[in-house]
Amino acid sequence: MQFSDIIAQSAIKQQLAELVQHNRLSHALLFIGKEGCGSLPLAIAFAQYLTCEKVSPGRKPVQAGPSLFGEAEPVAAGPAPVPAEACGQCPSCLKAAQLVHPDIHFSYPTVTKKPGEKPVATDFIVEWREFIKLNPYGNLFEWIEAIKEKENSQGKITAEECNDIIRKLSLKSFESEYKVLVMWMPENLGSEGNKLLKLIEEPPPNTLFILVTENESHVLQTIVSRCQLIKIPSLSIAEVEAALIQRNKTDVNVARQVALVSEGNYHEALQLVQHADEDWQALLREWLNAILKTGPLAQTKWVDDVSRLGREKQKQFLRYFNHLLGQALRLRVMGDVPGLGDAEKDFASRINKIAGIEQQEAILEEIDKASYYIERNANAKILFLALTIKLYHIIQDKIVFLTE
Repeated sequence: MQFSDIIAQSAIKQQLAELVQHNRLSHALLFIGKEGCGSLPLAIAFAQYLTCEKVSPGRKPVQAGPSLFGEAEPVAAGPAPVPAEACGQCPSCLKAAQLVHPDIHFSYPTVTKKPGEKPVATDFIVEWREFIKLNPYGNLFEWIEAIKEKENSQGKITAEECNDIIRKLSLKSFESEYKVLVMWMPENLGSEGNKLLKLIEEPPPNTLFILVTENESHVLQTIVSRCQLIKIPSLSIAEVEAALIQRNKTDVNVARQVALVSEGNYHEALQLVQHADEDWQALLREWLNAILKTGPLAQTKWVDDVSRLGREKQKQFLRYFNHLLGQALRLRVMGDVPGLGDAEKDFASRINKIAGIEQQEAILEEIDKASYYIERNANAKILFLALTIKLYHIIQDKIVFLTE
């Protein structure tokens, strides 16, 4: 994977290349970025950049020797310029692109498949390569779903994995100047991460840690303090839209609509594209009318219908409601929201009529909780029934029938 494979993030790519070019690369980097911004593929691309045969970090000037025939001593030659991108063609790049380079190691949350088993990342390397190949912007939930064999499996980076990391990084590099460890989701380390503190603080020569997190506050502070922080910004609406059109061949109108809802999360945008034909606004209108106007029978019918949609569609629906509430708040404060369609603007205005700012904030909080529980296999019928009752009590004092 090369920098050119990563959506946008040109400033971060330049920053990483300059760290190498000016020999200012720390022995431990912590990439911090929200889901869907490209932190993981960026880390993998940087690992390939470091091991590329055309990129030689830390090269010293070549000292020219004295002349044998009495001519003036030649001036010492400076180092050749370091390229800003891996070549993608040398043997090292070809191996790195397939995630099989012997000097690039990966660590990520794993699950226990059998009682008493002590899994390490290497046990799942085949699944990992397939996961990155198919979905480099994927999230932890999808990864655990891909490798688990039983419900309620929790991803974790185990103490055995930490021991395996120490063993692997204590060996000499096989082919490249650098040994690189890319650790995804170090927030899943727990107290076991203390095993790695000494190695991170005093690593073997030319050993680099690249840790990739979505939440810095959940990573052991003893680890954070030993790392150079690289903050990866979320993608802009225009960048998500362009990526959907160019990479995913999405229709221009659909891409624009999805980019507005995704809030800089390319992974979420891809999920939304799969359900772009769903009329979430009609479903939301039906729900709010059942809550505020048509009563318990309509509420029960709606809950039965939505509980049969499946977890992914339920998450997308709640995501859409979250987006619409956000637009309603902006509309209330700003008076207008550029890029918001007429239908959504009208619906957001109606939401502002039935709920004040405090009520909308309370609804947002309940939606976030519901999304969290859906990801953890909560019973959809019970969850949406409880959410319906909560929303009724939050907005019951202001009732407006939501018409077409």
